[in-house]
Amino acid sequence: MSDAQLNERAWSFVETQLADDDLLRSQCSEVDGGGRIIDCGITADGGREAGLFLARLTVCDLAELSISGGADPDMPFERVFVKTSEPVAACMGSQYAGWQISVGDFFAMGSGPMRAAYGGEELFTDIGHVEKAARIVGALETRQKPTAEVFEFISSKTGVEPQDITLAVAPSASDAGGVQVVARSVETALHKLHELGFNLDRVRAGSGNAPIPPTAADDLTAIGRTNDAVLYGARVRLDVTGDDESIAELGARTPSCASGDHGALFSEIFERYDRDFYKIDPGLFSPAEVTFRNLDTGSEFTFGNLEPGLVRRSFLE
Repeated sequence: MSDAQLNERAWSFVETQLADDDLLRSQCSEVDGGGRIIDCGITADGGREAGLFLARLTVCDLAELSISGGADPDMPFERVFVKTSEPVAACMGSQYAGWQISVGDFFAMGSGPMRAAYGGEELFTDIGHVEKAARIVGALETRQKPTAEVFEFISSKTGVEPQDITLAVAPSASDAGGVQVVARSVETALHKLHELGFNLDRVRAGSGNAPIPPTAADDLTAIGRTNDAVLYGARVRLDVTGDDESIAELGARTPSCASGDHGALFSEIFERYDRDFYKIDPGLFSPAEVTFRNLDTGSEFTFGNLEPGLVRRSFLE
């Protein structure tokens, strides 16, 4: 993957973006003992621009992100588009929400390049990127603002002083939170491929899009809608190298339809498993449709399909 220092890229991006804070409608504050919080939707208005800011932060600005109107009459919703030529660094090294931040009553899944400074996930051994950083950036999907104790916990795991830690936050049920989650179409495809044993060094570029759900009244409904947006509404395209045979074999197991849990709304699946994420088939969490273009052979393979009826049910009923 890229040799880019992810945290430095993200820090520079944040500083540049905060100069135009009126557009983001976010709120910055500091906790006792140091540490900066960028509120994109807890008490701040946030909005879709704040959601794009969060998404760009989580990929260290190594991807182009945009929002465009839905051209598909079966799914007439705006969509988040993602395009990156650094898919492993942007998505696996940073965007994937793989760090459980649990401190007292506070819990959130952490994403962003601070994960690379921690390096506690086995994933980082596989992709070969752990970095020593002087300052770090992360994103938390939460309705609670992180306390000084949360910053101290992250500091203890990364060796970075609390005053050099920036955390951007937004709840699931917010405009910004919804956008940043459905901006993970490419990331979910790469994570699924990694779980299947596909060599991610073969992935040279990725693009994808997914529909943005209406902002829900509560976080549980929002989590259902954003998952459905990816599972049933996301389309991803990956440029890869190597042999066609492994693409044909693993590609068929990549989209969400390869899971036995596919076909029901996420809220229904969640209830089926007693609201325990870890009981759900992990193979479900991937895009609806994935296309592989083999740069070495010129072959192209598409697996899975969109489910507009399920997306409409999730978003509108």
